[in-house]
Amino acid sequence: QVQLVESGGGLVRAGGSLRVSCEASGRTLSNYAVGWFRQPPRKEREFVAGISRSGTVTYYAASVKGRFTISRDNAKNTAYLQMNNLEPEDTAVYSCAVRPGPYYSRSSTEYNYWGQGTQVTVSS
Repeated sequence: QVQLVESGGGLVRAGGSLRVSCEASGRTLSNYAVGWFRQPPRKEREFVAGISRSGTVTYYAASVKGRFTISRDNAKNTAYLQMNNLEPEDTAVYSCAVRPGPYYSRSSTEYNYWGQGTQVTVSS
C-alpha cells in the first residue's frame, strides 16, 4: 500500500508560478511511475504529466508543455510538478498517482494509488 500526500497548492495570479509536491509513504516511490492529473471545476479529470520510474522519461499534455516540469527525487520519496506562467485555465484540483512498472500512462484507470489532491487557483 502506498499513501500519497500532495502539498503546495494555493492561489496565484496569472503569469505566476507554483510547485506542487507529492510525498509517498508506505512503500518506496522508486518502484513506481508517477502521473499528475487535474480536475478543473465542472470538468472531467485530465492527464497533465508523467514521469518514468527512473526519472529519465517524461511526457506532458499539450496544454502545459513548455510551462510545467515534472520531476522526482526518489531519495526523498517525492515527486514534483513545477508550474510556470500559470493561466486561469490551469485552475483545478491537482492529484498525483502512481502505478507499478517503469512507465507512466495517460489513462487514470491504470494507476493504483492516488493522493487526495491539492487546489490550485489562478486569478486573472
